[in-house]
Amino acid sequence: MYKAFSDLIDAVSGYMYSYILIILLLATGLFFTLRSKFVQLRMLPESIRVVGEKPKGENSISAFQALMVSTASRVGTGNIVGVASAIAAGGYGAVFWMWIIALVGGASAFVESTLAQIYKKRDPEGGSYGGPSYYIQAALKSRWLGVLFALALIATYAGGFNMLCSFNLISSFTGYGFYAAAGTIALGGREFSLAAVVGGGLLALLVAFCIFGGGRRIVRVTGVLVPVMGVLYILMAVLVMVLNAGALPAVLSRIFAEAFDFQAIFGGFAGSAVMHGIKRGLYSNEAGIGSAPNAAAAADVSHPVKQGLVQMLSIFIDTLLICTATAMMTLCTGVDIHGGLEGAPLVQASLATVFGTFGPYFITFALLLFAFTTLLGNLFYCEGCLNYIAGRKVGRTGRTAFNLAAVALVFVGALLEVNLVWNIADVLMGIMAIINLPVIILLGGAAMRALEDYCRQRSEGRDPVFKSASIGLGGQTEFWK
Repeated sequence: MYKAFSDLIDAVSGYMYSYILIILLLATGLFFTLRSKFVQLRMLPESIRVVGEKPKGENSISAFQALMVSTASRVGTGNIVGVASAIAAGGYGAVFWMWIIALVGGASAFVESTLAQIYKKRDPEGGSYGGPSYYIQAALKSRWLGVLFALALIATYAGGFNMLCSFNLISSFTGYGFYAAAGTIALGGREFSLAAVVGGGLLALLVAFCIFGGGRRIVRVTGVLVPVMGVLYILMAVLVMVLNAGALPAVLSRIFAEAFDFQAIFGGFAGSAVMHGIKRGLYSNEAGIGSAPNAAAAADVSHPVKQGLVQMLSIFIDTLLICTATAMMTLCTGVDIHGGLEGAPLVQASLATVFGTFGPYFITFALLLFAFTTLLGNLFYCEGCLNYIAGRKVGRTGRTAFNLAAVALVFVGALLEVNLVWNIADVLMGIMAIINLPVIILLGGAAMRALEDYCRQRSEGRDPVFKSASIGLGGQTEFWK
């Protein structure tokens, strides 16, 4: 039964990314890149400027805070484990295709987050909320499609992504002696590593402690440590590159050469650099799948385009900085990417060649911080979708039942096999993209008109202020009347 399910998910994942998502992702990104006149490049300085703007209300969420919420979900175990797994499976060329997904995906991320701002709702405290479910219902008049997307997001983040996050963290311990020495334990007729069972159980208990109200101090501490660790991680990668500077030209040359090895690509597309680069790039930056708009809608800004630009910036932070750091750190050291290691152990092995035993410890600690904040950040997205499905704020009983199920999935994720846990996340994420990308293509005209309105006001030397009537949506939005 387990093998049959694993084979089914593998087949579905291969079909989705070979025949549907590669076309949909690239076509959507290119469409909005051209239509917006390369907004992700020409407006990059502006995105850096607006991220520092302060909200007008004391209790409002700033553009920067919304960026941190979405970045906390994006910057996680995928930036370390996902990149290393893509390289191990797809070779050097996978790095190039992760860059491409980030570059064209920046335009898709801009559009979806701008739409979330345009169609957001006002909460009783004066703040705002929204996301794809809300702009689907407001613009397309389809609540059932909004509910379908909300269900897909909950399954992806509470299920697929959180199980994968748990697995990735526990996998970082496999290189330590105690992992193998702990032995195995039989559960449900299958043998599992005792270290994975204990580790998964402890992680699930820690998540439960936080989401049931007892871990506010832990959340505050990790909220401070994660940005610090992100900076240290990049500095560590830079140091590795400096120490292995002689290898850089050959690494970069091989990345581009293998990215366009068409004989290898079309000879076995499911295992190619293109496939793995797109899969892991999408998992890491989440551009176009409809997750970041849930955080973007909560930001207090004077114009929707400001938050679209901020979320676009998050894509570049995630992929072009942190994912590239992992790739260069792994490839410059000369570690054998086809030697049987993948994910966290591969990155640990590469750092060990430079820093000895300190390298693996550093990666484990980074994963611990990234995984923990990702687990909690993913559940933040789910809460808004639960409220949308219910049509009201979910009560204590409903939240408790959901939280218990989410905690159980964290434990289950630690025990799954590598191929199955990645494929589950890929399939669920793909479903979100298949719903969201056609929707933002249909509604993208509103985001483009908003961009024109923003640029016009900036050219006049004004701080842009948005009114829905200025783009032909008078009376069709709740917040911007």
